[in-house]
Amino acid sequence: MSAPDRRAKLDREHPDLSIRRQCAMLGIARSSVYRPTGAANDNELALLRRIDELFTRWPFLGSRRMTALLRAEGQTINRKRVQRLMRRMGIAALGPKPRTTKPALGHRIYPYLLREVTVERANQVWAADITYIPIGRGFLYLVAVMDWSSRAVLSWRLSNTMDVSFCVSALEEALARFGRPEIFNTDQGSQFTSAAFTDALTAAGIRISMDGRGRWMDNVFIERLWRSLKHEDIYLQAYADGHEAKAGIGTWIGFYNNSRPHQALGNRTPMAVWRNDVTSVLGEKAVDMTLRLDNARALPTCPQPLQQQQAA
Repeated sequence: MSAPDRRAKLDREHPDLSIRRQCAMLGIARSSVYRPTGAANDNELALLRRIDELFTRWPFLGSRRMTALLRAEGQTINRKRVQRLMRRMGIAALGPKPRTTKPALGHRIYPYLLREVTVERANQVWAADITYIPIGRGFLYLVAVMDWSSRAVLSWRLSNTMDVSFCVSALEEALARFGRPEIFNTDQGSQFTSAAFTDALTAAGIRISMDGRGRWMDNVFIERLWRSLKHEDIYLQAYADGHEAKAGIGTWIGFYNNSRPHQALGNRTPMAVWRNDVTSVLGEKAVDMTLRLDNARALPTCPQPLQQQQAA
């Protein structure tokens, strides 16, 4: 029997048994009985979503300015609560500071390898990042692997925890479908500094790069992807649960990769640029890399490639 159920059995008007005696018999702490239960935070999810909206629009907002904006909107909230919610969402203001994402103790931190490097071809540099996705009665975490040169989303996964396994799963699928990059860049988050993630990169012969301290621009392309996804899909659709979110995000990423013109790419689509770049380097065999899904056992959270859709 849970503690709330045991507390419900207390009889405060019992003629013979004191509250102390009843607590001892039920095995519950007296402090939990005498201390009044706080009111439920019915606006918690609404606050999480609003913080995410504000942060996506202005990613330089820290807890101080976030608190000021929320108060200006009529929210009764203090900075301590804003800090707690931002930590829960895994977000921190972009801008020069000692460190944006703290790795777990004992995890190795790799140097940043992309200073003064011109990224000009597909599969030269890949990057990964995690973002917060609000849904009807909770939230999920989304990880994506992106090719820097083409901006193509190579794989993605949704999870209800920040466990490293969904990041490794996305990495393994990207490697199976699209070959391997020369350099893989991430922030210093514990998922990406974990042995499970870095060992997978090392085993594939990939050089590991991690954002430097105070280098908020190091992963700017994938941050821009999050903004597009949320403003063009997540906030408009307001998904009720994980099933809806998975299907909707898959549809949007398929649109982003194969149909949405990208101004920085000369109004070509990311996947068209990726195919063109890889084909020009490796020849016609490069096209086969996106056709190996029949044997790759891709998980259903990932959009089907354009070639497979056409073949169907």
